Amino acid sequence: MTRASTVFINPTHLPTDPCALRVPQLFFKNFSKNYCRPSYGARSSYMHVTIVAASPQPQFSKSASLFCSTQPSKEVLEIWRNADAVCFDVDSTVCLHEGIDELADFCGAGKAVSEWTNKAMSGSVPFEDALAARLSLFCPSLSQLHDFLDKRPPRLSPGIAELINKLKASNTHVYLISGGFRQMIEPVALKLGIPPDDIFANRLRFGSAGEFIGFDTTEFTSRSGGKAVAVQHIRKVHGHKSLIMIGDGATDLEARLQGGADLFICYGGVLLREAVAAKSDWVILSFDDLSTALD
Repeated sequence: MTRASTVFINPTHLPTDPCALRVPQLFFKNFSKNYCRPSYGARSSYMHVTIVAASPQPQFSKSASLFCSTQPSKEVLEIWRNADAVCFDVDSTVCLHEGIDELADFCGAGKAVSEWTNKAMSGSVPFEDALAARLSLFCPSLSQLHDFLDKRPPRLSPGIAELINKLKASNTHVYLISGGFRQMIEPVALKLGIPPDDIFANRLRFGSAGEFIGFDTTEFTSRSGGKAVAVQHIRKVHGHKSLIMIGDGATDLEARLQGGADLFICYGGVLLREAVAAKSDWVILSFDDLSTALD
């Protein structure tokens, strides 16, 4: 029996998947109160956890429970408190959704594109291949993009605005590094007070009539390993001595490579991916934990 290595914890929507598990709060009380907070999204006495499985009988991963009880080391906390710069992934980290999945859903191709997104974020296929494949499924026009941005404004993750304000108040430089699209991320950056120059993301390309013609392949994040290259670029240009990457996917973990981030913090408040969490320096389910650690 095989099982996918992704555990979905969605704090804002009740799951519709027939394999959804209802896990009693008591189950989580055995874990660290700092990292497993059943009150998030709990509309009853249960937290809803969805596990993608090849079998109709879902199983709760023992390793996933260990991630919930992960405590940061003193060294990790020291790096976090003294970082010159913090880079955030956007989709399923700063925001509660995957931008390309939302746009695809708006254009009528949500399910097919979402399946490709999971492959890309788990690292099972090269990111550039998954990006091209997803876009080819619905080919969004410029007018559709504008309509989408108007009707579905970005939804920020709980606590992210407060954390970023706290970082900026302590003179920590904040960047957004995303495999998503700049046209969809700029409204997010505007909400958070992050300058456009501090965004590293892909860009959709359109023809003279507004028709979709592809994406800019010169952007750092248009290919596998791109976030690590973006981080290396940021360090080289700005001279940051200590830099941290925060995200949920395999592409975020790549930023921990040599010359990249000094620390990778896995945010599992929207999606907790076991393969990514297992290699992270710190696993959190709430941005409040990072804010508290700065005090």
